[in-house]
Amino acid sequence: MKKTVAVITGASSGIGRRFAETLAAFGRPFDEVYVVARRRERLESLELPYPVRLLPFDLTCRENLDRYAAMLAEEQPDVALLINCSGYGRFGATLDTPLADNLNMVDLNCQALMAMCQITAPYMAPGAQIINIASVAALQPVPYINVYAATKAFVLSFSRALGRELRSRGVRVLAVCPFWTRTEFFARAIDEDEPRVVRRYLAMYEPDQIVRRAWRDAKRGRDVSKFGFVARAQALLAKLLPHGLVMTAWMKMQGLQ
Repeated sequence: MKKTVAVITGASSGIGRRFAETLAAFGRPFDEVYVVARRRERLESLELPYPVRLLPFDLTCRENLDRYAAMLAEEQPDVALLINCSGYGRFGATLDTPLADNLNMVDLNCQALMAMCQITAPYMAPGAQIINIASVAALQPVPYINVYAATKAFVLSFSRALGRELRSRGVRVLAVCPFWTRTEFFARAIDEDEPRVVRRYLAMYEPDQIVRRAWRDAKRGRDVSKFGFVARAQALLAKLLPHGLVMTAWMKMQGLQ
């Protein structure tokens, strides 16, 4: 009999860690949970009510994706849940950001997420769920968070289209679009040696709020999850207003023009 597993990337902190801690909300038991992140010591501190397999992988490394694919091919598990939370962003002008950082954002936020979905989906049966972390920044171009916002636009578009492709197999896909969330994201996004480009945050949510809403939206079969009035308002304005106007308003709010 195949074992039932959940796979969570970015499980060492923030939204990914909160998903791991609240897995019971999915409503199905797991024989094992695969938790993926670069920092083994953070993964070791997770306390879950299921057996845990630590995968201290840097997902921008192709060899680690190959190792993950080989593990699934050997064990042939029933993957009931895949949650992709790995990712990061940088604040600043695109041309002032080191090229290596911009390339790494694309590698982790886009390529690694796409690869995890493509590698894992063949092991998912009807009733399985994929949850990908996008962002409200995916809904319009965002100067000075340019590459990050563009990668999250990829995640949102990819997730919605993948959900339609997998519908006939009974596998659902949810893209989660958080607004600003109190995580370690900011420690990596902000260069303390450079002037601040993001000075005002209209709202700041907690990971638990984002995750609780995502579990609820997943159970309802939705393809996009947004928590909070500000996030929903921004999504509406991004639909109704020209993106040039939205970008101008963003830059004025941050004192960038």
